[in-house]
Amino acid sequence: MTAVNAELTRAIGAAIRPSSRKIDFSHRAVDRCAFNPSFERRSLQAVGVTGAAKNRAFAMDGSSGGLTYKDAGVDIDAGTELVRRIAKMAPGIGGFGGLFPLGDSYLVAGTDGVGTKLKLAFETGIHDTIGIDLVAMSVNDIVTSGAKPLFFLDYFATSHLDVDLAEKVIRGIVDGCQQSDCALLGGETAEMPDFYAEGEYDLSGFAVGIVKKELVIDGNNIVAGDVLIGLPSSGVHCEALMAPTVIYVKQVLDIVGKGGVKGIAHITGGGFTDNIPRVFPKGLGAAIYNNSWEAPPVFKWIQEAGNIEDAEMRRTFNMGIGMVLVVPKEVGRRIVEDGEHKACLIGEVVGTEGVSYL
Repeated sequence: MTAVNAELTRAIGAAIRPSSRKIDFSHRAVDRCAFNPSFERRSLQAVGVTGAAKNRAFAMDGSSGGLTYKDAGVDIDAGTELVRRIAKMAPGIGGFGGLFPLGDSYLVAGTDGVGTKLKLAFETGIHDTIGIDLVAMSVNDIVTSGAKPLFFLDYFATSHLDVDLAEKVIRGIVDGCQQSDCALLGGETAEMPDFYAEGEYDLSGFAVGIVKKELVIDGNNIVAGDVLIGLPSSGVHCEALMAPTVIYVKQVLDIVGKGGVKGIAHITGGGFTDNIPRVFPKGLGAAIYNNSWEAPPVFKWIQEAGNIEDAEMRRTFNMGIGMVLVVPKEVGRRIVEDGEHKACLIGEVVGTEGVSYL
């Protein structure tokens, strides 16, 4: 972690430590959405950002803008470049989950960690929900293919095993698996003296699901004019605060089972800017409707505390929308008007690559 990122983490950790009453983040999901098929297309209010655009590094003296993900030690462009290079060795990677043919089905696998949210767990002493986040990050990835999670495995590494702490973490993993309706098959506990700071640990998770080949969701049939439906998040998911990440498995599979879903994007690090285009065929992009949903107040606090520009917020955080479904307009209307999943119409597919904001 850079000094900037560490300082912001300490500040956030102090604010949400159980004994603290400094700031009320109001960890609530998006609860106000409306479907308006004739949504007013206002003139471009904010900078349209393409997936290929390079992230501007801001000076930290406040003279040239605000904090960026890159300033905090996370270079999304470098990660994209690594995926591009790996793709030469392992063609087919780059989606949210990897597909392996098995008879008339695909096994869909995903792996992920919890990121720097672990630092907040260390700061706050809250360890009983971090396992939910771990499960969520992998199962939310594989469900984007329409796959039902089958099983999960975990990796827990630390310098000195604190049995009570580890039990809390594993209990959260069990909870996450129950929410995902999948089995916790096992895992690895690695004790490596002097490898991690005292009291700290690292986590990784691995999920495998299954989907019939004829039902796999791959985005190939997305066309301009389709709409984007957002499902509310619990906040900033694994990028920052301690509210457990929403596990979308049951609600997404319910929507998928009713038909019409062409593509699904899990919104984590990289925000809308980097994640939504991953499901589009070449030549298509997204136009996001500004103010079409109410973002949780925590994002305003983070933006002000870090002096973060709008474009950087959109490229870093989910802004209150944790999953985006691409569907025909009539299907979008049905999903939103149904009201069961608090879904929002947040944009549409356009014939220009990248993500813009209207």
